[in-house]
Amino acid sequence: MKIPFRLKVFSPLIFLFAVLLAFTPRTAKWSYEYRKGSVWQYETCRARLDFPILKTAAQKAEEAGKSSSTNTPYFKFSEELAAENIAKATGLDYLSHPELEPAVVASLRSIYSKGVVSDAGLPELEGHDIIYLQKGKNARKVPSTEVYGHTAARSALLAKVSGDFPDVRVDSLLRASGVYDLVVPNLVFDEQLTSLVGSQADNSVSETVGFVRAGDLIISKGDIVTEELAQVLDSYKAEYEHSVLSGGKDWQLWLANVLICLAILVCFYFAIHFSNPLVFKDYNRYLYILTMFAVVAALQMSFIRFWPRWLLLVPFPVFALYLKAFFRTRVIYPVYIISLLPLLLFASNGPALFLMYVTSGTVTLYVFNNFSRGVKQFVLALVTFAVSALVYLACDLTGMVSMNFPKDLVFLFIAAFLQIAAYPFIYLMERIFNLVSTSRLDELAENSNELLRDLEKKAPGTFQHSLQVSALAQCIARAIGADESLVKVGALYHDIGKMNNPLCFVENESLITSEDIKYHAELTPVQSAQDIIKHVSDGMDLAKEHHLPTVVSDFILTHHGTSCVSYFYDKFLKEGGDPAQKEADFCYQGRKPQTKEQVILMICDVLEAASRTLKDYSPEAISNLVDRLIQDRIDDGQLEESDITVKELTTAKQVVKTYIAQIHHERIKYPTRRKK
Repeated sequence: MKIPFRLKVFSPLIFLFAVLLAFTPRTAKWSYEYRKGSVWQYETCRARLDFPILKTAAQKAEEAGKSSSTNTPYFKFSEELAAENIAKATGLDYLSHPELEPAVVASLRSIYSKGVVSDAGLPELEGHDIIYLQKGKNARKVPSTEVYGHTAARSALLAKVSGDFPDVRVDSLLRASGVYDLVVPNLVFDEQLTSLVGSQADNSVSETVGFVRAGDLIISKGDIVTEELAQVLDSYKAEYEHSVLSGGKDWQLWLANVLICLAILVCFYFAIHFSNPLVFKDYNRYLYILTMFAVVAALQMSFIRFWPRWLLLVPFPVFALYLKAFFRTRVIYPVYIISLLPLLLFASNGPALFLMYVTSGTVTLYVFNNFSRGVKQFVLALVTFAVSALVYLACDLTGMVSMNFPKDLVFLFIAAFLQIAAYPFIYLMERIFNLVSTSRLDELAENSNELLRDLEKKAPGTFQHSLQVSALAQCIARAIGADESLVKVGALYHDIGKMNNPLCFVENESLITSEDIKYHAELTPVQSAQDIIKHVSDGMDLAKEHHLPTVVSDFILTHHGTSCVSYFYDKFLKEGGDPAQKEADFCYQGRKPQTKEQVILMICDVLEAASRTLKDYSPEAISNLVDRLIQDRIDDGQLEESDITVKELTTAKQVVKTYIAQIHHERIKYPTRRKK
C-alpha cells in the first residue's frame, strides 16, 4: 500500500519533535549574562523572591580552614596506669624519711586526676582553652591549663612534697627512691576522634552569609558588577533555577519546552518549504536532513545539560559541510542556522556561541571548495579556528561571555581539527541514505571513468554529443540556479546505452566504412524506431551494472521522457501506417522529467542535435529553432510534472540561443595564395 505523501513528510517530524523534547534542558535558563568588573547592561534588577546569599567557595574554604585549626583536641585518660603507679608509690623505700610516703601518694593521686601529657603532646594544647578528657565512654571538658606536661608534673610533685617537708632534701630523695619514674603521661592524644568531631563541625558551618527579601534592589542599570554584587547575583540565579522546578512549577517548564520545540520544528519545516520544497519528495534526502538536524540539536542540548564546559569542543561547522555535500546553499544556510537555535536558547552564553558558530560555519562553507582536498584541509581547519577565535574574543571584550583564557582557545583549536576527522563520515552517510555527494559527482565526471572511456571508444560521436550537451546544460544550470554538478554528470551519462549499438545513431556514422551501408537503410520505420528507443533501456542496464547512483540513472530514463521518435513516425505515416501504432512502437517508455536538472538535459539534448541540421545560423533562425522545439515539448506534456518555472524556462531559452550562436558563429574566408 502506498503511503500518503503528507504522512511520509510529517511522521518523521513527530520523531524529530520527540528527540528535541527528550534532550531539552530540564532547568530554566538564567536571563542575565554578567561577570565581575563589567557594567550591568540590563534593566534595574529587583528580587522576585526571597533568597539567601550563598557563601562563595573561597569563603567556605576559609571558614573550614579556621574551623579545622580550632578543633577541640580529645585525650584518652588511662586510669589503669594511674592506679598502678600510685600503688607502686606505697611500696617504695624512702630511706630515712618514710614519713614522705603519704605526701607522695597524695600528690601523685592529685596530679594523675588532672592528667599528664607527654612533652611531645604539648603542641596539641596550644591555642586551645578547652580540651576533652575521655574516661571510658564519657568525655568532659576541662581547661587546658589544668593538664600537666610530663616535666611540669614532676616539678609539681616536687613542689608539693617540698612544701610539706621544707627541711628534707626532697629532690634527691625522690630521685633515689624512684618516685620520679612513677610520674608518666596518662593522657594520650586521640587524633582520629579529634578529626571526626572537627569534620562534623565543618559540616555544620553555615552555607549562607545574608538574606535578600522579595522586592529588594539587587543592582541598577549601569552599575559595576563588584565581587559582592556578583555573589548576590549568583545566589539569586541559584534560587531562581531551583524555585522554577519546585512548588509544582515543573509542568510549566514542560509546557514551555513543548512550545519551544514546536517553534523550532516549524522554523525547520518552513526553511525547507521556502528554500526547496522538492526535498520533501526526495525521501532519502529528506530523512538525511532530518537526521542531521536531530543529531546537531541532540548534541547541543546534551552538552548544555551534562557537559557545558566541553561545549566548545564540538565542531558544529562540520554539519554545514555535511549538508553541503547533498544540498544547495539556499537549503543549507537556513537549516544550519535553525539547527543552532537550541544553543541560542538554552546555553548560558547562548548569543555569543550562536554568533560564533554561525559565522565560522558560514566562512567554512564559503572557502570549502578551495580547501577540501589533501593538506589544504588543514588550512580550512585553521581558517575555521581563526574565525571562531576572533568572534569569541570580540564577545569576551563586549562582556557577552566570560572567556577562560587560554583554555577556551585550546578547545576551539581542537574542535577545528576535529572537523577534519569528522568529515569523512560523509561517505558513510552517502551509503546509509543512498545519496550522491558532490565528491562522488566529481569522480563520475572525470574522463578517466571506465564507463566514459568505453563510450568514447565505442561511440565517439555520442561521446562528443554528450560533452556538448554537458557544457550547454551547465550554462543553463548556472543561469537559473540549478545543480550544476548534477546536470553535468547526468549529461555525460544520459546516452551510454548507445554504445551497445552505436551505428544505429547518426552521430556515429563516421564508423561506417565506404563498403558498408547505413544502419537504417534496410529497416522498416518501426524497426528503426524500436532500435533507437532501446538505447534508454540499454543505458539503464549499464547504469545498474556499473552501480551508477539513482539520481544519475534518472537522467537516462527522463531525457526523452515519453516523447515520440518523430522522424521515423512521420516516415511510417507517409508509407500508409496506422496512426494508432504511435504509442506502442514509436514512443519512449521512460518517465517525464520532474526536476529542473532533468528538464535542462531534455532541452539541451534535443537542441544540441537539432542545431547541427541548421543551414542558416542567423539569430532569427536559431531563435525560431529553440522556441519551436521547446514549445513542442511543452505541447507534448513532457514538462508538466517538473518544477521548472516559466521564468526559468525563458532564461534557459536565452542561454541556449546565445550558446548556439557562439558555437556556430561565422568565420572569415582565408584567401588562397597563388603559387609562383
